[in-house]
Amino acid sequence: MSEIIGGINPVLEALQAEEGGCDRVYVAQGRLRPALQALVEAARGRGVRVDRLDRAALDRLFGGGGHQGAVARVSDYRYASVSEILERAGEGRALILALDRIQDPMNLGSLLRSAEAAGAAGVIVPRDRAAPVSATVRKASAGAAAHLAVVRVVNLVQTMLELKEEGFWIVGADQEAENGLFDLDLPERLVLAVGGEGPGLRRLVKETCDRLVSIPLAGRVRSLNAGVAGAIVLFEYVRQSRQEGPKETRSRASS
Repeated sequence: MSEIIGGINPVLEALQAEEGGCDRVYVAQGRLRPALQALVEAARGRGVRVDRLDRAALDRLFGGGGHQGAVARVSDYRYASVSEILERAGEGRALILALDRIQDPMNLGSLLRSAEAAGAAGVIVPRDRAAPVSATVRKASAGAAAHLAVVRVVNLVQTMLELKEEGFWIVGADQEAENGLFDLDLPERLVLAVGGEGPGLRRLVKETCDRLVSIPLAGRVRSLNAGVAGAIVLFEYVRQSRQEGPKETRSRASS
């Protein structure tokens, strides 16, 4: 099976990914600007056929505009396994993102982009009531989906419990939490749980978390969308990871 993706960065990342599965690239006719020329050279360097189409044909192939003059045919997204994420995580400091029913493809793409940029070992999503990694998500991730291990699981809570057995601590983003994000020393082996648009984390997911944290807000708006909230917590982890000195060790019971 295959699908069509569009956008210069998503197509380029699909070409560069170890398992991109990109077998055909289509670019707009006419003079190529530097970014498109670089994409064409990358495709030819990988032995991928490049066809030139007019804009109307690209629009029809992609299902609309927004492709920036670059479209590609790629294999359906290959989901990873939990064991693959654990292998990427290794034994020391590691970050995993767990998404509880993110249904907006743009938010999912944004979160995948942030997770990859933050160095996450992988992302876990439930099979039901959650957006899949589609062509829209790949474009919204600016190509980051091609480099991430994304796992779809039947039971998110059970997977979180399994990750605890592997030494991970679970921190959930919840705007009603009393604990402020910037007052907490985040654990070195962290699973960050982010809930869906509107309802946030489900009750059982919250109860599985070792700690819930909120993001301090100074304006009149009392909440952030899932993509923005997730990015803030991800990069607070990155910030703390770069600080010198050992973190305070806390027991799960005290959290």
